[in-house]
Amino acid sequence: MVDSRLAITPYFGWDLVRVVQELFHYTFMQHAYEAGTIVAVSAGVIGYFVVLRSLSFAAHALSHIGFAGATGGVLLGGTTLALPGLLLFTMSAGAVMGALGQRLRGRDVTIGLVMAWSLGLGLLFTYLYQGAANLAIGILFGQIFGITSQDVTVTAVAAVATVILVLAVYRPLLFATLDEEVAEAKGVPVRGLSIAFMVILAVAVSEAVQVVGVLLIYALIVAPAAIAERFTTRPSRGVVVSAILAVLFTWAGLTVAYYLPYPVGFFITTIAFLSYILARLVAPTLALGRKRERESLAREEQALHSP
Repeated sequence: MVDSRLAITPYFGWDLVRVVQELFHYTFMQHAYEAGTIVAVSAGVIGYFVVLRSLSFAAHALSHIGFAGATGGVLLGGTTLALPGLLLFTMSAGAVMGALGQRLRGRDVTIGLVMAWSLGLGLLFTYLYQGAANLAIGILFGQIFGITSQDVTVTAVAAVATVILVLAVYRPLLFATLDEEVAEAKGVPVRGLSIAFMVILAVAVSEAVQVVGVLLIYALIVAPAAIAERFTTRPSRGVVVSAILAVLFTWAGLTVAYYLPYPVGFFITTIAFLSYILARLVAPTLALGRKRERESLAREEQALHSP
């Protein structure tokens, strides 16, 4: 798939109106922003629960497993089977991980070995299918500037389904995440929710192939949620902040990549990573400031009520 940026000479200057008009003048940029926004929203929403449930490593494993599924699908039936193969592998692995529940957190070695084996399996499938090298790069790192309106539609359907499913199980999933034992005692189907969540996560990983690729989606799922968790303790607010940050990272990466001839996935993940580092530096200072403010208000209130 050819990068559409190679056919144009972009304008860059102080005329911001012209800059914005040019960014959205080309069809490939319109599709890129549409698909990027769609994927970012779903990644941000589900990513908050990934971080809250300490499943970041499992999410990363799904991307490697998805690579094997996509390349295997191409080997069996050409490019049309890439997405079905990706979905089959990630959803199957997600269901198994969900069934493990809390035991999944103590199986880092097993997950790591499965990741390595899946990546090696994907490389084997790529080798066996002549001419699949470019396709493999696209699956791993994304080719958002070459997607079509049909790709945007497929991505939108998958993303809407992902967000709706997360919202449908939001309250019991949050309950089971914060206190699994109490939730189970109250009759919440904890294991079923765990399986459902991991399958939804698998769909979210799969839909991101066209944008940042199965390997780089990890940053878009984890980084915004990790930042949101540092600045708010309210889950509902955290989900919204995570989704907004994911969209902003994606927009920023797309804009920079329009002017520079380098992969958009690099810019998105770099912006996400630097933002996370900044959040780690700023969050303690803000927390200390809020603590001092509360203490000051308490002292003032005490002084007003003292005789």
